[in-house]
Amino acid sequence: MTACQSYPKGHRYGLHRVLEPKGVMPQPAWKLDARPVCHDNELLVEVDRLNIDSASFNQLKEEAGGDPERVKERILGIVAERGKMHNPVTNSGGMLIGRVLEIGPSFPDQGLKRGEKIATLVSLTLTPLSLEAVERVDLETGQVEVRGKAVLFASGPFARLPDDLPESVALAVLDVCGAPAQTARLVRPGQRVAVLGAGGKSGLLCLWHAKKQAGPGGRVIALEAGEAACEAIRNLALADEVIRADATRPVEVLEKVERATGGRLADVTINCVNVPHTELSSILCTRDGGTVYFFSTAVRFTAAALGAEGVGKDVRMMIGNGYAPGHAALALETLRQSPALRRLFEERYAREERQPTV
Repeated sequence: MTACQSYPKGHRYGLHRVLEPKGVMPQPAWKLDARPVCHDNELLVEVDRLNIDSASFNQLKEEAGGDPERVKERILGIVAERGKMHNPVTNSGGMLIGRVLEIGPSFPDQGLKRGEKIATLVSLTLTPLSLEAVERVDLETGQVEVRGKAVLFASGPFARLPDDLPESVALAVLDVCGAPAQTARLVRPGQRVAVLGAGGKSGLLCLWHAKKQAGPGGRVIALEAGEAACEAIRNLALADEVIRADATRPVEVLEKVERATGGRLADVTINCVNVPHTELSSILCTRDGGTVYFFSTAVRFTAAALGAEGVGKDVRMMIGNGYAPGHAALALETLRQSPALRRLFEERYAREERQPTV
């Protein structure tokens, strides 16, 4: 900032960026002001890459019939219409990485410098975003290379990108860093833990922490629909039992978890599935008095509440808050502590060539 430069005043939670409807917070708002003009308490970022959240990207890909050009067009259309990457079907977003362009004088910058690379740890559903172009879409990972600018509010957490991990791997991990942090909080020694959607990035990180927290007296059960993903979990030895199951089929899930636990069911169930209609599976495979942690943004919480009521289940249900103090550091440290898991993430997210991409 130069001595004569002045910045418009901004609200801590970004209310000054809300265009439609007025008076609501940026996340539920339909449209934000995404003009790349830095307010006094904002951070302006030159965006390199988006990580679209799994539920949203799965929906975009299906809608586009697997055509990456159509995915590009849809992303550009959503951002142009809403001033943020807020999928109107799944009501979810993702996160981004980029370089710091400008730092408002009232932004809690924590020593940030221009040009420094960061990952935002808040959802794209509340991040003002303007895109010049979508350069490349990776249909396997949901990562999208772009040219554009974004704004981080004073209340928004962020993380500096680590030097010892490829950017694409760090982005994949930081996108879901709330899940392993909450798993580490929830699981206690000796507990039975079921992870649905265990083969995805959040599921794998949750398995590692569930195994660590439950200890030798506990039992961790991985449920995953894909055989290749099941085999990967077995090779990593992240679970005591790996079950191939469709999480949209609650009776099937219940029967398999009953067999795996001798009818006792799970003390803690973690839902990381990226498709709808998995609420009842999570509830049924959890014992009365147990906890269900819904990390997936594909979950409908009315369906979960009414489903539990309908089957007479007294379970504690937690919404997947993506924030917890220290969550970014914990998630990145997981890969440092598990060389095998790190190799898998690098194979998935850091390969030079992937198909199909454009």
